[in-house]
Amino acid sequence: MTPPARPLNIGLASNRLHQEGHQEDNPAALFRLITACDSLIRQRLQPRLSVVGRTHDALRKAGLLNGYPGLIPYPYGRAGGLMRLVSRLVDDDPAQALDLVIYLIDPVDPSSVFPEAMALKRQCVVHGKPFISTLAGALEWMDLLGVAAGAPRIAQLDQSHDYPQETLALVAHDAKKTEMLDFARQHFAFLDRFGHRIATGTTGTLLNQLARELKPQATEPWVRPLKSGPLGGDAQIAEWLLDKRCRRVIFFEDPHVARQHEADIQLLERAARVVTEYALCMNDVRTATQWVAMCGQRLGAA
Repeated sequence: MTPPARPLNIGLASNRLHQEGHQEDNPAALFRLITACDSLIRQRLQPRLSVVGRTHDALRKAGLLNGYPGLIPYPYGRAGGLMRLVSRLVDDDPAQALDLVIYLIDPVDPSSVFPEAMALKRQCVVHGKPFISTLAGALEWMDLLGVAAGAPRIAQLDQSHDYPQETLALVAHDAKKTEMLDFARQHFAFLDRFGHRIATGTTGTLLNQLARELKPQATEPWVRPLKSGPLGGDAQIAEWLLDKRCRRVIFFEDPHVARQHEADIQLLERAARVVTEYALCMNDVRTATQWVAMCGQRLGAA
């Protein structure tokens, strides 16, 4: 992802769990993110950060990003802060529209399933913009943006980019399976770097058919297919996340239809948020394509 000519517009929010306390030995996720990215934000990316009320207060109290001119306070959530982020996300004015949203979610905080929170995620999927809800996802995305802008890599993330030691999960709703196959075909060489791949049933079967075409010399299935989503495949991938056997999920969602197994879908993303320091999800083809391109740039900078 090449940063736009104008500064990046980033929406930032966090649930209470991720902004409580600022102990040096055990900082909350919000503070770990901003501390790791402080120089990247100030010196290289220089984004405009639209920060919802309590999250903004937490940064000010902790003395983080003091004096940074791009820090824009938004109202508290109860006063419509998240709702305003949704509006900025879909703004027709390129100068105002958000490019990505970082919303560090506590999976047991009821506010994470309020309509405005769910609309924020859905509109990110609709408009092909990253919706980042874990610390691992936020660190990875900021690191990749920085490398794309010429900044050095965040060295602490190097191990997670040792792809032969990593597992990638691939999931696609029925209306998105063609997009998944097109995506896998276009980026097969990169996806093939991963030591293991898992997928829900039908998606896995289709990807293995594609892999036999592209890599006929292979003797093992390219993807390990699990059960179909409605029959528990999403829950199986969730367990891989919880056990820290899989770090990244590419999940092409169809935001325009009612899903009969919505609970299973939410379970998978909830699992990623439980292990917020480890796992991340990408929910649309544009975001996943940007991610592949930026990972390639990071490999080239190694």
